[in-house]
Amino acid sequence: MIELRNLYKSFEDKEVLHDINAVFEEGKTNLIIGQSGSGKTVLMKNIVGLLTPTRGQVLYDGRDFVQMNKREQVLIRREMGMIFQSAALFDSMSVLENVMFPLDMFSDQNQADRERRARFCLERVNLKGAENKLPGEISGGMQKRVAIARAIALNPKYLFCDEPNSGLDPKTSLVIDDLIHDITTEYRMTTIINTHDMNSVMGIGENIVYIYQGQKEWQGNKDQIMTSTNERLNSFIFASDLFRKVKEANGNA
Repeated sequence: MIELRNLYKSFEDKEVLHDINAVFEEGKTNLIIGQSGSGKTVLMKNIVGLLTPTRGQVLYDGRDFVQMNKREQVLIRREMGMIFQSAALFDSMSVLENVMFPLDMFSDQNQADRERRARFCLERVNLKGAENKLPGEISGGMQKRVAIARAIALNPKYLFCDEPNSGLDPKTSLVIDDLIHDITTEYRMTTIINTHDMNSVMGIGENIVYIYQGQKEWQGNKDQIMTSTNERLNSFIFASDLFRKVKEANGNA
């Protein structure tokens, strides 16, 4: 579990995050949503330690990341897995070498065990047989699956996903959503996903935090979002005709 308590972040005299309090639950897909410029990317960066809050707490299972020394923070980072918006694979490395990279950097296992673990992770994301291909030789969806395999190679307790469906077609996006959700449940990870994808919200939104102008405006799940009376949230979620019709249909049921 990750908990935020009274989190603030300012850049010089501009306050970007204001008094954020939220709980991201273990074994669930936790989503951060909001309009562009709402502060959700800054929030994610404060959670993972790429930025330091102006004040407040970021608790990893009760451990305050903000107050830790550098050595303690490094140990927490070893418990994190990251999936970047662009997949961020090394072009000159094979698929297998990309997944092995964090193992080579941080694992004490021997070469054979590291390779065995990497192959297992690739098989878990349905990429058996793609080990020797280069990233440029596989599709965007396959690249995202390689990124997921790399992110879980070290058995992380916490998984962070920045717009994992960016650039993917709707069908492939559903595959990635289902994979992230299944892995989260299977390994009891605390997964936080920063997303604009409303299909993800309605598909795997087990715990959703809506940010508006740097403040937490609403928190709930995908079922509760359908009956929300929060006008700003409704305006954001149901901007498209499709989701508006779904909400109206539920209201008339």
